[in-house]
Order: sequence, then structure tokens, then C-alpha cells
Amino acid sequence: MKFQLGLISFIALAVASCSGNSGNKNGDTTLSKSDTAIANAPDAPAVNMEYCFYTTEGTASQDTTKVNLHINGNKVTGDMDWLPKEKDARKGTLMGNLNGNVINALWTYGQEGSSDTLSVEFQLRGNQLAQKPYKYDGETGKPKTDNTAGYSVIYNMKNCK
Repeated sequence: MKFQLGLISFIALAVASCSGNSGNKNGDTTLSKSDTAIANAPDAPAVNMEYCFYTTEGTASQDTTKVNLHINGNKVTGDMDWLPKEKDARKGTLMGNLNGNVINALWTYGQEGSSDTLSVEFQLRGNQLAQKPYKYDGETGKPKTDNTAGYSVIYNMKNCK
């Protein structure tokens, strides 16, 4: 049991040291009771941190998606950019909530001169971010998160600078 707790503490420390900038843009690093409860939840990521991730897809790994997350207590904000090669990109902001290691957020993005929104669901896993994939919604004609799928889109952590 001591070994497992030590290992978990070591992993949390390693993730925190590699994850980028701590604190928020206002310099407020004060943790509330709810922040402490969130931070002590099983598999919870460090709060008041910035995390950056990317993934590449396509036949020659030519399409890139970047996700930058700011976690402050249970609030999550950030940016997400989908950058397919030779196609119109989707660039926008994320706003959502953290529950344990699961992030539910709304991605507000622009593409081809118009804006739209899409709900996204992520799971923080050590030095990776996993996302539930999208599926086509026949009623709206738009993509939506496939809530029945597993977290199959994997992003790798990168330096935020």
C-alpha cells in the first residue's frame, strides 16, 4: 500500500513538473476547500495548472489537433485547434468542468468564416489526454460526441511554451 501511494505521488509530481505553467493569469493560486477535495479525488489532476497536448492523424500523420487546458479548481478553460492538412481548420476556445479526471466542455470554434459549438469529453491520464470521438448526428447534420464510445482519441503531453 505504501509503495502504491508513493508511486501515485511520484507520478503526480512528475506530471505537475512537466505540464507547463502553474497558477492562473491573475496570479491567484489560493485553493478553496472544494479545490482541495477535487485535488484529493482518485486520479484527479493537479489543480491551478496549465496542460498542453497534441495528436496527429491521417495516413501520413498530417492532421494535427492541439489542446491547451487551464484547470482552476473544477473549472476548465482553454483552446482547441484542429488543423487538417489542406482543409479548413477549426480554432476555438474550451469552457467546461472537471469531475475527477473527466472534463466535459463546450468547444466554441470558427471555421470558414462562421462559428459553431461542439460538446467534447476528455479524460486526463497521467501525461496523456484521451477524448471520446465524434459521430455524425443525422438529425442536425453536425458532428457530436459519441457518448457510448470509449476514450479512443489520444493526445500526448507537450511543453506549453
